Parts: sequence; structure tokens; C-alpha cells
Amino acid sequence: MRVSCLQENLAKGLSVVGRAVSTRSTLPVLANILIEARDGELRLAATNLDIGVSCWIGAKIEDEGAVTVPARLLAEFVNSLPPETIDMELVVRTQTLHLRCARYEANIKGLDASEFPIIPSAGGSDEIDEASEVLEGTRTELQPGGLRKMIEQVVFAASADESRPTLTGVEVTFSPERLTMAATDGYRLSVRSVAVEQPAFKESMTVIIPSRSLSELARISADADEERPVQVIVTENRNQVLFQIWGKSEARGSFHRVELVSQLIDARFPDYHAIVPKSHNTRTIVDRAALLNAARVAFLFARDNANIVRVAVLPGDDTREGQMRLTGTSSETGDNVNELDAMVEGEELEIAFNARYLIDVLGQIDEPQVVLETTQSTRPGTIRPVGLGEDEFLHVIMPMHPPR
Repeated sequence: MRVSCLQENLAKGLSVVGRAVSTRSTLPVLANILIEARDGELRLAATNLDIGVSCWIGAKIEDEGAVTVPARLLAEFVNSLPPETIDMELVVRTQTLHLRCARYEANIKGLDASEFPIIPSAGGSDEIDEASEVLEGTRTELQPGGLRKMIEQVVFAASADESRPTLTGVEVTFSPERLTMAATDGYRLSVRSVAVEQPAFKESMTVIIPSRSLSELARISADADEERPVQVIVTENRNQVLFQIWGKSEARGSFHRVELVSQLIDARFPDYHAIVPKSHNTRTIVDRAALLNAARVAFLFARDNANIVRVAVLPGDDTREGQMRLTGTSSETGDNVNELDAMVEGEELEIAFNARYLIDVLGQIDEPQVVLETTQSTRPGTIRPVGLGEDEFLHVIMPMHPPR
């Protein structure tokens, strides 16, 4: 194998696949990155057997070939190089990769590429490696920007507790008209739904995708070509999902395309519809940015008191406007009260929420106003953006305990 590529492009490709590298596997090859030169492109790939990422970047291929080399060493070395051309040559007999860039040279010992697991591909292109395994299943297309925002608005609510694997995933429902994502950790629930422009599903299909896989997809798609849709392949019989993302291939420091393959979580997601309040006694509309800032300030005091922030809503009358009051209290550091103007319909109420949860959801909403709907201090509250459709975005947050 002999290949040349730009340092910026190689560094970008390594950053894309790097998070899929296994750090705890007993298989040494999983700590490596596959480098494969074929069909005028350089493919970089990594997998931990739960998620696999392949990234194709532009390169000048003189001799085709493949090898796997330690991911961390390669990434740190490439990131230390100047932004010039990198020449790479593989010594097949010793499986050693020789790299040269400007006045820097290195020899990195690797493992035979035949030991690397096969990562399924989307196929459908002459550029795809013929030796790759093509994933078959139901296909659809989604816009990169909309998909990325959708993921960001739900994935933060997924659980990080590996002892409850179902809740570490995001329930994704593909239906003929809509795409819906839902995530919960048992204390909060985030649901986002959008209309599908090009329906590919004749009947609904529901899968659970690990939240980490979707987070990686959102991170990678930040550099996607917004004019080209993300290809999605869902195969239930193999319990896998694949996303194909196209990059801005003409720009320096970019990739041609990326394919992310993830195992699905084989479990039954909780029926979250049962915990969504069907009615409310108090409805409060408030400026999102002002509420976010007030929650951040209250959190400074609440973080020493289990993040508890008391939220009081006071309806207006002939003499004053409606108000929302956030109070953070710590027996050691002091207390803080923040007052906001609000449109309040219904009864006066005080309820306690986790300040961190308020900050998380308000940080993912773009609309200038949000509505908080509550029933009583011991029941969940719901937060929705003002301006989106009733079924577009919903966040349910559990109270921490009844106010004293």
C-alpha cells in the first residue's frame, strides 16, 4: 500500500472514527483503526462491535492495500504534523506503516487487516468496497440539519445507567407520515416528532437505538453536506441500523462520506404515553432565554442541595403581571431568588424541579418562548416550545418532592 493525502483530511477522518475505537476489549485489533486504500479513496474504520464507523477521505492511491494500526498513537502523531501532504507506505512483511510529512517520519507497527471485523456498508455505489458486506433493509432519507437537531432534543434525556440498558437507548418510530424519537431516564422524558417528506415505510416500525450511537451521528453530521440527505437503513432481522452521511468533499479538512452502523437494543421500551399529563391546572408562558438564565443562576446555589430549585407561578391581576419565581437554597452557601414576568393562566402553584434538568431542556429549544403546564406540586410538569405544533416537541419533568 502506498498512498498520499492531506494532513487536515486524515486528521478529520481519524477524529470521526476515533470514538468508535474499543478501549476495553480483549481483542487487540479493536484498539486499532483500519486503513484501506482502494478505488481512489482512503477508508478509515473503527468498531467496538456495538458501533462501527467508516470514513472515506480523498487521497492519491499508488498501490492499494490495507492495515490496522493503534488508534491513539496514529491520531496523536497525525495531529502533531504540519498541514502538508502525508505519504504512507506499508511494509507488508512486517505489517509496519511508514509515514512521512515534511521533515517528520514515523514507523508504526500494526496488525493484519484480515483480523479486523467486517463492518456492513450501505452499498448502492460503485465506490463501495466490493468485499464489504452490504446491509439490506428498509431505506429512507432524512435531512442532516433536521435529524441532528431532533437527536439533540431527545438524547440528553436518555439514561447513562448501564444497569438499565433499555433506558440508555432512544425509541425511534418510523411511520408513513412521521418520525418520532423518545428518550427517558425515569425522571424526565423528551419526545420529538417531525413529518417525513419522503415516506419509505408502509407501516410503522419501532426500534431502540443506543443514545451513544445517535450522539455520534449528531456530532458527525455537523460537518455534513446539508444539500444531500442522510441515508438510513433499518434491518430488524439483524437488529442493526445504518446511517450514511455525505461530507463537503471539496473542502480541506473534510470527508467524502461516513457510514455509521449500530446494533439496536433488543428490549421493550416503557410506555411513556402513560406518564404524559393529559390536562393541566396552571399554564405559564415565559421567555425561554430569561428562564434559562434564571435556572443557571439558581443552580449555583441549588447544586449543594441536590439541585433542587423551587418554581413558583403567580397569576396576574388588575394590579400586577403574572410572575414566575425561581429559588435556589443551600444551607451552607446561601440562597437566591429570581423573578420573571410571565403569562399565567390558572391556579397559583409551587413545585420543585431539578435545576440541571431545566437547563438541559431549555438549552435545546430554539423558540423564544416556552410554556410550562402543571397540575399540582406532586405531579409531573410539561415543557413545550411556543410556536411548534402541539405534537412536535414535548418534555416531561418529574418534581423532586413536594415544597415545604
